[in-house]
Amino acid sequence: MQLNGSEIVVECLKEQGVDTVFGYPGGTILNIYDALYKYSGEIRHVLTSHEQGAAHAADGYARATGKVGVCMATSGPGATNLVTGIATAYMDSVPMVAITANVNLPLLGKDTFQEVDIAGVTMPITKHGFIVKNVEILADTIRKAFDIARSGRPGPVLVDITKDVTAAVCEYTPMEPQLKPVVNKCTDADMEQALALIQQAKKPFIYLGGGAIISGASEEVAQFAELIDAPVCDTLMGKGAFDGKSPRYTGMIGMHGTKTSNLGVSQCDLLIALGARFSDRVLGNPKKFAENAKIIHIDIDVAEINKNVRADAALVGDLKSILQTLNTKLTKQEHKEWMAEIAALRERYPLKYENDRLSCPYVIEELDRLTEGKAIITTDVGQHQMWAAQYYKYTEPRTFLSSGGLGTMGYGLGACIGASLGRPDKKCINIAGDGCFRMNMNELATASRYNIPLIQVVINNHVLGMVRQWQTLFYDHRYSQTVLNDKVDFCKVAEGLGCMAIRVTTKEEVEPAIKKALEANGPVLIECMIQEDDKVFPMVPAGKPISEVFDGDDL
Repeated sequence: MQLNGSEIVVECLKEQGVDTVFGYPGGTILNIYDALYKYSGEIRHVLTSHEQGAAHAADGYARATGKVGVCMATSGPGATNLVTGIATAYMDSVPMVAITANVNLPLLGKDTFQEVDIAGVTMPITKHGFIVKNVEILADTIRKAFDIARSGRPGPVLVDITKDVTAAVCEYTPMEPQLKPVVNKCTDADMEQALALIQQAKKPFIYLGGGAIISGASEEVAQFAELIDAPVCDTLMGKGAFDGKSPRYTGMIGMHGTKTSNLGVSQCDLLIALGARFSDRVLGNPKKFAENAKIIHIDIDVAEINKNVRADAALVGDLKSILQTLNTKLTKQEHKEWMAEIAALRERYPLKYENDRLSCPYVIEELDRLTEGKAIITTDVGQHQMWAAQYYKYTEPRTFLSSGGLGTMGYGLGACIGASLGRPDKKCINIAGDGCFRMNMNELATASRYNIPLIQVVINNHVLGMVRQWQTLFYDHRYSQTVLNDKVDFCKVAEGLGCMAIRVTTKEEVEPAIKKALEANGPVLIECMIQEDDKVFPMVPAGKPISEVFDGDDL
C-alpha cells in the first residue's frame, strides 16, 4: 500500500508492538505528529514538559517493562534536549529508539534554522545512529533500529529523518518482527574451566549486576546461589535480580556498599561476576579488588571481559542461558564455615542510622513497609539514591530504576512517569533530593495532565547532600556552592502544577502522609525535611580498596 513517510513511521512502531511514545512536537517533526493524530486510537503519545523528560520517560518505561522505549523530538534544540536521556540509557544498557526529524534534505549542512547534526552529536552515546534521506529505506531503517536496540547488550539507537522524507510517498509492506536467537560465544572448554574453579572454591561469592535483570535470569541466579552455597551481593543496577530478603543476600557492593559485601568480597577465594561490568564505584582500587580470589566473569558483551579486572575464566553470552547450562552441570555444594563467616559479618555490621529524628532512611523503610516492598522505586542521584538502594528491600527485578552509569540528576521523575504508564499494576514512587528535583520538576505538570498516580518524595535538606558529604569529609568543610537554602516552596510548586502536596517535618507524620498518597487517585508530592548533615554510610573513599570501608562509628 502507498503511505507517506510519517505513516510508515507509525506503522513500523505498531509492527514492533509499541503502544506508548513520549515526546514534544516542533516544526520538522510536524508530519509525524499529524500521523500520530490519525493513529491516536492505536498508539498513545505522552506529551512531556521538556524533551529531556521524554527521554527519561522512555527509559523508565523500558526498564520497568523490558520493552523498547520510544521518544520523539523535533530538530535542533528539541533533538539536543534528548541527549542527556540518550546518554543515560547508553550507560545503563537500556533499549530505546529516539526518533528525530531534521530539516529538508537540500537544507542539510547550510546552518538552516533549527538544524543540528544530531546523529553526529549522539554518535558516542548510541549503539547506532541513522540519518534517513530516502523514504524507500525508512521502514527497514526503523526495523533495524529496534533490532539493534534490543539485541545483545541493549542500548539506545537514534533515527534522524529529514522532513521531506516524512512527507514523501512510497510502497509500504508490513513485516512481522524477526527476533534473532541469542548465540553464546563461550565454548565447552570455557564452561569446564568455570566449573572447575567453582568446584575448587572454599569461599565463593556472587557479584550481581544489571545484566541479570536484562537477561531475565533471576530464577537461574537463585538456583545457582543455592547449588554453590554462596552469598550474593549486587550493584546499583542489579537491585531486584536477587531477593533482597534472602539470608544469602549481603547488600550492595562498592563505594556505599555494606561492610558485609565489601569485606566478604575482599576475603573470598572465588568471585563470580554475573552481568556486571566492574565499574569504578564497585572496584575502589582495582589493584586491591578481591585480590585473594579467582574471578569468573559472565557477560554478553565481550568488550567487558578483562576491561577493568582480569578474569581467570570468562563465559561470553546471555546470562540466563549460560546459567541454565551451568546449573545442570553443577552438583550441590556446601560451604558451611564460609556462610557462617558471612552471617557473622552481617550481624556485626548491620546498616544503621540515627533513629531519634526524621531521616531519609526512616522514610524509605516506611515506604517499604507500607507498600510491602512491591512498588517500583525510581530515584535521582545522590544521598537519597544510595539510601533508596540500601533501605528498600527489592525482591523483584525491574522495580529499582536509577541512573547508575551517568549519574543523571533529574532522571527520576521522568522515569517514574514512564514506569507508571508501562506498569499500571504497580505503585510507582520517585525519590529525589531537593537539588535533583529542581532539574526537571516541571514534569509534575505531565503527571497531573495525565492524572498519573505516582508519588514524588522530595528529601529536602537544603543542600546538595552528596557533594556536601564529600566537602565535609575531604574538603575541610568548604561548602562551595552546595547550600540551597533559598525561598523555593516545593509544595506550592507542586500544587501550582496540579498535584497534591504534603510536607513532613517529624517521624510521626511520615506514615499518614504515605498512606494518604497511596490512596490518592493522582500525583502526590511528599516533601520530607531532614537535617543538612545526614550522611550516607558505609563509605569507601574514591580510589581506596573496598576493604577500607568505614561508617560513622569508625569516624
